[in-house]
Amino acid sequence: MLLPAVLLGMLGAVVASFVGVLVARLHTGASFLSGRSRCDACNRELSPFALVPILSYLAARGRAQCCGARISSFAPLTEALLGGLFVLSYAKLGLSLALLFTLLSLASLLALVLYDLAHQILPPVVLGVFVASAAATGFFSAASLAEFSGTLFTAGVIAGSLTLLHYLSRGRAMGFSDAPLSLGLALLVGPAALSGFVFSFWIGAVIGIGLLVQRPRGSRMGVEVPFAPFLAAGFLLAYFTQWNPFILIAALAN
Repeated sequence: MLLPAVLLGMLGAVVASFVGVLVARLHTGASFLSGRSRCDACNRELSPFALVPILSYLAARGRAQCCGARISSFAPLTEALLGGLFVLSYAKLGLSLALLFTLLSLASLLALVLYDLAHQILPPVVLGVFVASAAATGFFSAASLAEFSGTLFTAGVIAGSLTLLHYLSRGRAMGFSDAPLSLGLALLVGPAALSGFVFSFWIGAVIGIGLLVQRPRGSRMGVEVPFAPFLAAGFLLAYFTQWNPFILIAALAN
């Protein structure tokens, strides 16, 4: 079973590289299916050897082969992350129809997170693909129709609560697109949805406190932080670890 895991890890890295191109070109008028990638520093076309996920970055020691400019480590890190998530999904689901939709969900989720980090908005088309593939994942991975119905109910409650928070805060506390995103995440992780929801707010609180601590003393300017990465991190943490935050709280209390 090692070979499928290795191949899926490599596939995840390649898909993440493609997702990075898609996010960079989405809504710019440029095609993400054609056109050579170019160096961000000197604008030269990149050779095929410079586009191999992770390995090109390591071989060039983090510098562009064309001009020697330092390359951000963000791209290889996302490639390694999605590759790792593909492997974890295979370990959890095996070769199955549920795995296929899970991989599609993870790829579209990465696109949403990257786009949200860059623009503080979630593109509706990608969001629709994610919710649809996550719903298929939830259906095919559920042990029974009753379990899937329970997942649907929980997902609806979570999405409804974020929708309510959005309107009550007039959009200041939560973006409207975070509600359908949370709906898809809950469908994706199934019984771990409630735990993932709690972890998302815990992670968001820790990051938010860190940002406040780093702000200059006396500054009253607000900091706009995209919430999609926190939602994704919380739900995936609960899904792959099966940690229960309520049990953790009880253990700490004792």
